[in-house]
Amino acid sequence: MGQFEIMRARHSVRQFIDKPLAADAVEKLRTEIDTCNREGGMHIQLITDEPEAFQAGKTSYGQFKCCKNYLAIVGTKDKDVEAGYYGERVVLKAQELGINSCWVALTYKKGKARYVEEAGEKLYLVIALGYGVTIGVPHRGKTVAQVSDYKDGDPEWYKNGVEAALLAPTAINQQKFRFERDGDKIRAKVAGFGFYTKIDLGIVKYHFEIGSGKGKDVWA
Repeated sequence: MGQFEIMRARHSVRQFIDKPLAADAVEKLRTEIDTCNREGGMHIQLITDEPEAFQAGKTSYGQFKCCKNYLAIVGTKDKDVEAGYYGERVVLKAQELGINSCWVALTYKKGKARYVEEAGEKLYLVIALGYGVTIGVPHRGKTVAQVSDYKDGDPEWYKNGVEAALLAPTAINQQKFRFERDGDKIRAKVAGFGFYTKIDLGIVKYHFEIGSGKGKDVWA
């Protein structure tokens, strides 16, 4: 699949089958993580075969079943946007490898999670990984007009970028972001108040870059 198809196929999954991640997939994920950490100054870590953080077996709302693998999104304390941007980059790589995922801020045991936190760093959140019982389902979201100043006659790449951003996961599906175009450059910003909006902004910026085909040079 192409990147746009991968974004369309990826949905949040909380229940997984009890199966370890394939060794070749783990290797490819670690390679992607290393690249993201170098580029973004992050300290993202892949933890495998560790059931304590997600209390494997629970199935009540907000809890997880058989989650023994996750990404720890760690970085310095000024990296909210990067945490979202590079976390989502790894998430889409996982989806490409057939691994389902779910961004998680609260419904896990932080004290049980196994990750390394250097001086000046913090754990932003974690991302559950595994082979889902289902592939998840899409959720109803906002329209292009609600999150951007796109209008008829604007470049097709702009619309494609916004549509890709609307496929991005955001906290409680709040989609509190906005894009504005100035020629061939785009301004992306948080729109309103909400939980984890700066992390969400990083996630949607990565989606926009992929959908528009413009890469990082698109930003004003």
